[in-house]
Amino acid sequence: MLYDAYEIQRSLLAGASAMANFSAGLLNNPANPFAYFGGGPVLGSALEVFAHASAPRGKPEFGLDRTIVDGEMVDVHEEIVLRKPFGQIKHFRREGVEGSPKLLIVAPMSGHYATLLRGTVERMLPKHDVYITDWRDAKLVPVADGKFDLDDYIDYITEFLAFIGRDGDPRPHMLAVCQPSVPCFAAAALMAADNHPNRPRTLTMMGGPIDTREAPTAVNTLATERPHTWFEQNVIATIPMTYPGAGRRVYPGFLQLAGFMTMNLGSHMVSHWEMFKHLVQGDGEGADSTMKFYEEYRSVCDMTAEFYLQTISTVFQDHALPKGIMTHRGRLVDPGANTDIAVLAIEGEKDDISGIGQTKAALTLSTGLPEAMKQYHLAEDVGHYGIFNGSKWRNRIAPVVDKWIATHSG
Repeated sequence: MLYDAYEIQRSLLAGASAMANFSAGLLNNPANPFAYFGGGPVLGSALEVFAHASAPRGKPEFGLDRTIVDGEMVDVHEEIVLRKPFGQIKHFRREGVEGSPKLLIVAPMSGHYATLLRGTVERMLPKHDVYITDWRDAKLVPVADGKFDLDDYIDYITEFLAFIGRDGDPRPHMLAVCQPSVPCFAAAALMAADNHPNRPRTLTMMGGPIDTREAPTAVNTLATERPHTWFEQNVIATIPMTYPGAGRRVYPGFLQLAGFMTMNLGSHMVSHWEMFKHLVQGDGEGADSTMKFYEEYRSVCDMTAEFYLQTISTVFQDHALPKGIMTHRGRLVDPGANTDIAVLAIEGEKDDISGIGQTKAALTLSTGLPEAMKQYHLAEDVGHYGIFNGSKWRNRIAPVVDKWIATHSG
């Protein structure tokens, strides 16, 4: 019933949003005398903020059609090169550019679409042949397509790397942002143990929960304070009949978004208050930057119940990977098996999702890797989102990644 109740609320808010947007347009119309005096500007701005906050969101576009390579502007073509039921690979092909290191960016499966990493992709495009995992919204995947859990996630990563390395340089590079750090680290270890020809040359992990016992955050505490059954009973819902995935059990994106918003409710309220003030003052440009952020941030998707619950138990409750007891389809995952995949761990000083030391733990676990192939970078005064988006990512963190990949490109 939870999902049905949400759908009813979403429909009601969609109508209210459309009405508020129409009313705001009337009040802000230059031909309307109330747009210049009285409470017109204030009321119109308030309605515009409400309309934006309550509008339904779909899957955003990357919109990256150009980049600069060696000082020249080149066209970028977005292509889906491999499709699977729960995810696909998107390739950002740069017209006329060949020979750059291949880079697979692994986006989180954590309620948001891969477009949350638009800034990550954009910054890496000039020097790399970029691919990204584009995970599907679970409510759009028919039950007939089967399940998708953490083991399947690792299988997908392995298959994606094999596909990207099928011709040209057989060993691509891999960049994992937040949640996928654990399955990517596990996949790299398994591929290294098998001497897989397409194992990555480098693995960069940013803000990932490798060992959540280090500097636990509110997110980690929530996962450990409640038993596994609590999550099954309270955050798992069934997709209603209006979607292709009807009957599938999922962790709804709207619940995850509610959790993220609640964690930093004060800052989100301040952001909307600043948006309101910009609109009242006629500063549309100032308001647009906030609106664009929240258009992306509020675009959410569902993840399968089995993936979410297995991640909760394996990563946050059992700490299976750092304890050396994590398995993949019954096979022990041994990070020490990696002897030639260079590992870079990046953390944000002010990260409130993955605490300091959680990603760095991967370096300690990589016992078979020479010290020269390990590196740690602490980004000062950077929060979780700033690790992979914004000016601090572009100017301070990405150059570290660029240099790491260039150093270990064979």
